[in-house]
Amino acid sequence: MTTIQPEAPAIPAIGPALRPLVLDIAVPLASYYILHAAGCGVVESLVLASVLPAVRSAIGLIRDRKVNLLAVLIVTVNLVSMGLSLATGSPRLMLLKDSGVTSVIGVSVLVSVLAGRPLMSAGMRPFLVRNSARREAAFEHLATTDDRFRRLEKLFSLTWGVVLLAECGVRAALVFVLPVGTMVWLSTVLMVAAIAIGIAIGNCFSRPMDAMVDREAA
Repeated sequence: MTTIQPEAPAIPAIGPALRPLVLDIAVPLASYYILHAAGCGVVESLVLASVLPAVRSAIGLIRDRKVNLLAVLIVTVNLVSMGLSLATGSPRLMLLKDSGVTSVIGVSVLVSVLAGRPLMSAGMRPFLVRNSARREAAFEHLATTDDRFRRLEKLFSLTWGVVLLAECGVRAALVFVLPVGTMVWLSTVLMVAAIAIGIAIGNCFSRPMDAMVDREAA
């Protein structure tokens, strides 16, 4: 007698889940800081850091006929940074460059929510799907048919858009109040704090979505 074994659950693979975030965000940002620390100018560093996301955007558009929103966003942010870097000479105005970058990301996320295509879903989806074909299908089904799931998806992106814009406003205000030397390190602290807050609040929406994907996939 043949015994039918139940299908083994898919083992979450962290590599595929993190790949879009690493290639489209982490690598370009790390490249910019490494090149700038090595002596490259701000503009040259931004141009070189934009190469990978620009190539990935072109490949996605040509091969898959789909726009890679994360990669396009990084290229746009770098272009804005280049413009601000060329237009400013004051140390305080140069510090505002980071606020300009954050504001572009925040506004882009909010616009994507209004357009019905929440931008942060591209970063959240791999963590909910966890490299499982069944969970991928469940996520896609919920994203197209379930109103509650779509609402949570929008709220997740809305959270990040608001947090990033708030961080931008705080940084811009402090640039003209605190000494330049203080703002050099405080800018990094503000960004880390904004990311931590975004993750904490975003979990309020991503966890119910994860549970919904679990039920749908089962």
